[in-house]
Amino acid sequence: MRLPNWLAQHLAALRAVLVFTVLLGLVYPLALVAVGKLPGLNDKADGSLVNAGGTTVGSSLIGQLFTDADGNAVPQYFQSRPSAAGDGYDPTSTSASNLGPESVVDTIASDPEESSESLLTQVCGRSKAVGELDGVDGRRPFCTTDGVGAVLAVFRADGLTGPVTRVVSVNQVAPATPFVASYQGVPVELAKADEDYVAAGGVVTPIRGDAPADPAVPADAVTASGSGLDPQISPAYAELQVNRVARERGADPAAVRRLVNEHTIGRGLGFMGEPGVNVLELNLALDKQFPKR
Repeated sequence: MRLPNWLAQHLAALRAVLVFTVLLGLVYPLALVAVGKLPGLNDKADGSLVNAGGTTVGSSLIGQLFTDADGNAVPQYFQSRPSAAGDGYDPTSTSASNLGPESVVDTIASDPEESSESLLTQVCGRSKAVGELDGVDGRRPFCTTDGVGAVLAVFRADGLTGPVTRVVSVNQVAPATPFVASYQGVPVELAKADEDYVAAGGVVTPIRGDAPADPAVPADAVTASGSGLDPQISPAYAELQVNRVARERGADPAAVRRLVNEHTIGRGLGFMGEPGVNVLELNLALDKQFPKR
């Protein structure tokens, strides 16, 4: 007996679903698991986990913070780059900040939960903190000495033209001191919470200041990676930290520098990306060779 055409089509579709479910839902995943268990591949398939003293301390592919319970950098360790993934290097919240170069004005609200820092202020604050930690000049262009974006809201008599009538340092609030006392002869005010000076007609005016054009603190020390999980830092950022780590561990800076070189990874295939230093592996090598005092 011949089945109706519509029923034959449905049965054919059902057979196809069953076949592909077995192939792609069972056979293929199990085959990949089996391949991952082969010698030389099993450690990578399990997440490239790093062990120290029989304890899993992380992954060579995912960065982590080296801070104390209060979020302060532990000085005897090399520090990772900033992370926007969750509370920092959370693989379940991998993300970037989604802030761009035009993010220069902070949101200052009376409710701290509604306040947020612009990308510029985040960069300025991080650069200041790294400079203080490692004893270098943490100044950057368009940053104030207290570590926020050096940005003014300039009000003019005729909107975008005419004489200046009012100037506000939009990222500084009391008890700070305005990073410039006056602008075109008009005294600079501090910002107040819950005020939107841009919506009120102020023209956003970043001020470069006298910081060096080539900052001592490298870019990867003040910006997060796109994934928020980058396990590496640049050789320049590692070099910046050598003297501090050596001092804290009572080690010769030259010996610490050799460890940095040993854990520096070159460009992929010799031409892709930039060299990097794996922070976790470097810090584990430090603990082994120069135990914490």
